[in-house]
Amino acid sequence: MKEFTVTQPCKLKDFTDCTYPQGSFYFNALLKSGDIRVNGVRTTKNVALRAGDCVRYYTTAKMEAKPSHERVFEDEKIFVADKYDGVSTEALACELGLSAVHRLDRNTSGLIVFAKTPAAKAGLEKIFKERQAYKAYICIAEDNFRQDTADMRAYLKKDEKLGLVKVSDIQGNGYLPIRTQYEVLERRDGLACVRVILHTGRTHQIRAHMAHIGCPLLGDEKYGNEALNALYGVRRQFLVSKWLSFVLDGKKYEFESSFSLQFPEKK
Repeated sequence: MKEFTVTQPCKLKDFTDCTYPQGSFYFNALLKSGDIRVNGVRTTKNVALRAGDCVRYYTTAKMEAKPSHERVFEDEKIFVADKYDGVSTEALACELGLSAVHRLDRNTSGLIVFAKTPAAKAGLEKIFKERQAYKAYICIAEDNFRQDTADMRAYLKKDEKLGLVKVSDIQGNGYLPIRTQYEVLERRDGLACVRVILHTGRTHQIRAHMAHIGCPLLGDEKYGNEALNALYGVRRQFLVSKWLSFVLDGKKYEFESSFSLQFPEKK
């Protein structure tokens, strides 16, 4: 059993996603079985929480054993993890007791950096804000690519209410510039394995920009091709933060994720 105290009003699912990785992995199953209790009362719904509420998760040993990440590197300043998909950045930061200096979408796996000291946090936040970090991903996408390589520029607007973003080739009110570079590495049966270099780090940038050019990521439930996802029976985007490098306090750090992607079989 794990117990947490709510600090601000929110929904149970949002609280779980931001607090407890194993609870986030198995949230639906825990709800269905009544193994989440709010202030000692079993709940089977995504209830609203108030500050001060006590939430208990009655997870099994098997659930507890499911890892949230793999340790990639650690020194006195930073901790680098390979995050598993299904884990939110916020929940992992809470588990580690460290500050995340950038983030990955919950269902994106791969490299993510945490600061261990206030000075490292300030330095890393400046690096990522000023786009001084090299960030490259691999993904599997629908193969409608007109070119094997491209350095794309467009504009992105975030819809906070819907939790989505929109991409346009023309700048409009509220749209911010984005730059996404890609290279097709391999093609198979209507799919492509692609390396993507992220030059700007907007919300859902890779997913939305690839969908905008007609090449949505396989498994993406927000911007993807529903029929294609159903054909392969996948519900999480095939996207890995694969390469990451930056210079902090005169030292160059370079990392490569151990996670990889394989072309799936049709169901």
